[in-house]
Amino acid sequence: MALSQSTELGKLVAQLNDWMFQAHDQGVNIHPAVKPALAALRRAVAELRKAKPRATIVANEPNALAAIHSRRPVGPRRLWERFDPKLYAEKVRGAYLARAAGCTLGAIVEFNSIEQMEGLAAHAGQPMPPEDYWAFTNNPWHKRYLLSPCEDYTRGRMNHVPVDDDLTYTLLGLLILEDSGVHFTTADVGKAWLKYLPVACTAEHVALENLKKGVSWKRAGEKDNPYVEWIGADIRSDPWGYAAPGWPAKAAELAWRDAFLSHRFGGIYGEMYFAAVIAAAFAVDDPMRACEIGLGEIPRRCRVAEGIRWGLNMAETVKDYRHARQLVDEKFHDMHGVHTINNACLTIFGLALGGRDVTKVIGNTVAMGLDNDCTAATAGSIVGAVVGAKAIPAHWTRPFKGKIRTYMTGQEWFTIDDVVARFGAVAKQVWETDAVTE
Repeated sequence: MALSQSTELGKLVAQLNDWMFQAHDQGVNIHPAVKPALAALRRAVAELRKAKPRATIVANEPNALAAIHSRRPVGPRRLWERFDPKLYAEKVRGAYLARAAGCTLGAIVEFNSIEQMEGLAAHAGQPMPPEDYWAFTNNPWHKRYLLSPCEDYTRGRMNHVPVDDDLTYTLLGLLILEDSGVHFTTADVGKAWLKYLPVACTAEHVALENLKKGVSWKRAGEKDNPYVEWIGADIRSDPWGYAAPGWPAKAAELAWRDAFLSHRFGGIYGEMYFAAVIAAAFAVDDPMRACEIGLGEIPRRCRVAEGIRWGLNMAETVKDYRHARQLVDEKFHDMHGVHTINNACLTIFGLALGGRDVTKVIGNTVAMGLDNDCTAATAGSIVGAVVGAKAIPAHWTRPFKGKIRTYMTGQEWFTIDDVVARFGAVAKQVWETDAVTE
C-alpha cells in the first residue's frame, strides 16, 4: 500500500464513524459491520508497531553518539577560539528575541493553509508575508496550553512572550544545564521532564508517560512511539546552541543527550543539526553558511542530511513563500506535516528568502505553513544569532515587555534579561570546562 493511500484510509475511517452513528440512530445493529473493521485496524496497528526499519537505514543512521560521530563528514567542529562574553550577550539576546518573535507570529496560524493566512492578512489589511504580528485571531479567547489566550499573541494585546512549547523547551534546557551541570546526561533530562513538564505533545508525550510508568530513560523514547522522527526534538535544539556558541560539535553533542530521551534516527539528527547550526550562527555573517556547517555534525548518508542538502541546493531558486511550499510539497509529498525533514527545508528556505533581515526571515517562514511556529522560531534563532539584538526591529520585541510565560511547573515566569544572563553563565562554563580538553 502506497503511503499516499493513507488519505483514503483516513476518509474511510471517518465515513465508517459517520455511518455507524447514522445506523445506530435508526435502530440498526452496527455490531456485525463494526467488529471486523476494528479487528482489522488492530491487526494493522500491531503489525506496524512490530515493523523494523529498512537495513540501509539501520546501517547509515545509528542512534548511539559514537556511531553518529563516525559517520559525520569532515567539517569545522569549532569556530571560536575563545568565549567573548560581550559579543555573546548581544548575539544570544538576538537569537532568543527573534526566536520568540517567529514563534509568536506563527503560533496562532500553526498549520493554517497558505490561503487561510492570505485571507487573514487581507481581512486585516496586513501584507503577506506578515511584517508585524497579526492584528487579530479567529479564536481570541481560546487558551493555548491552558494559559495564554490567542489574543495575547496579537498586535496591541501582547504584553509578554506568550506560552508555547517551542519557547518552553528553550528554557527547560537552561534549567537542565543549571540543575545538572553542563555534563548532564539523558537520565538527567528525564528527571527534569518529570519535575517541570505537566504536559507534552506527540513524541514528548509518549516519552513523558513512559517515564511516569517507570520505563527507563534508555527506552522511554522508543516504546510505543510512532513520532520518533517528528519535529519535536529539533524544536528543543536552541538551548544547546546557546550553551556552546561558536562550537557546533559541542552543541550537537548536548542536543544528542536531550533528543535521545524521546526520538530516534532522523528525530535525533534534526535536533543535533539545528543545535550545530545555531552554534555556528554565533560565528558567521551569513545564516546559510551556518546551515551548511551544521551538516558536519550528522551522518553524511542519513535522510535528514540528504533532505537538507536538497534544500540548500534549491535555496537559490526559491522565488517566494508559495514557491517554497510548492517545492517541499512536491519533494516530500508522502511525508507527515510534522516531520523533521520537510519542516527543516522550509526553515532553510525562509532563511534563504530573508537573508539577514529578521522580518523577512520569520514572515516568509510563517507564510509557508506546515509547522510554522516551529520553523519560524528556529529560523529566527539562527538569523538572530547572526545579526544580534540591535538588528531586530523594535516592533517585534517591544510588546514582550521583557517578560516570558511558560507552562512549566513552578517556573511560569521569566524575564528576558535574566534568561540572557543565565545562558551567558552556562556558556562561559561550557567553554571553561570543555574547550581545554577537546
